[in-house]
Amino acid sequence: MDLRTLQYFVTVAEELNITRAAEKLHMSQPPLSAQIKNLELELETILFIRGKRRLKLTESGQLLYRRAKDILSLSERTKAEVLSLGEGMRGTIAVGLVEGMAPDIAAEWFAGFRQKHPNVRYRILDGSTDDLLEKLRGGIISLAVITSPCDHSLLHSFHVGEERMAALMSRSHPLAQNNERKIRVMDLVGENLIVPSRRALIDTIYKWFRAIGEEPKIVCEMDSYLDAAALAGRNVGISIYPRTAYIPNDSLVFKEIAGGDKKLEYLFVWRKGHQLPVIEEQFIDFVRDLISKEQAQ
Repeated sequence: MDLRTLQYFVTVAEELNITRAAEKLHMSQPPLSAQIKNLELELETILFIRGKRRLKLTESGQLLYRRAKDILSLSERTKAEVLSLGEGMRGTIAVGLVEGMAPDIAAEWFAGFRQKHPNVRYRILDGSTDDLLEKLRGGIISLAVITSPCDHSLLHSFHVGEERMAALMSRSHPLAQNNERKIRVMDLVGENLIVPSRRALIDTIYKWFRAIGEEPKIVCEMDSYLDAAALAGRNVGISIYPRTAYIPNDSLVFKEIAGGDKKLEYLFVWRKGHQLPVIEEQFIDFVRDLISKEQAQ
């Protein structure tokens, strides 16, 4: 089972058609069929059920497909890492960033790491915390900045920042008429609330209200901070979002929610049990050192 044979097998497994796979591999059909047959003989198992028009992977074929993808991916990463060590660190780091402060937090990392390794490129994906966790699980990204809470049994993480939770409301709303910079949870009782759609944050908001013997009146759950602010400006309700959700707007008033626990923690995370390329491990070490220096100041 050399790498070339595994690549042949993976292509056939994805196309489920020898003719299409051969075209994709720029080779003729008979040699490809012979390679697959020899692989089955070597492994002493049937990898494909041959139909009239298409193939179907057997259980053994499905297992080999998963393993072959891992092996080929590891081979490519290893090659890239060896080249990086020989020619200076290069490659692409894919990082997911949640809305809010995450882009500002990470911008300093990118700038600093790029000074040390100018050949490194970045691919930035944004989304909600739940979106980014799904991308981590799917292997689309390896690193992300998300908001707490998260499942620490599945993720490595460390604290990289925090910000206050705030209420965004129309300037015409009665609660906007006073000059107080902060608002209490008690003031929000009975108000229509627009909240982030993430379940963990909704549960946190419920805890705030239950601590004073009340229940929140949630009328809308949304992913987008900008859309939530727009609804607040139209008096649909009061939006409860991180402070950075506020963009100066004459139609909106912004008030922090009083209380030491009314804040959001940002975490830098990556999956446990998942081997990272050298470039990403170096990036994690760089960020960890940078955060440690900032905390020591």
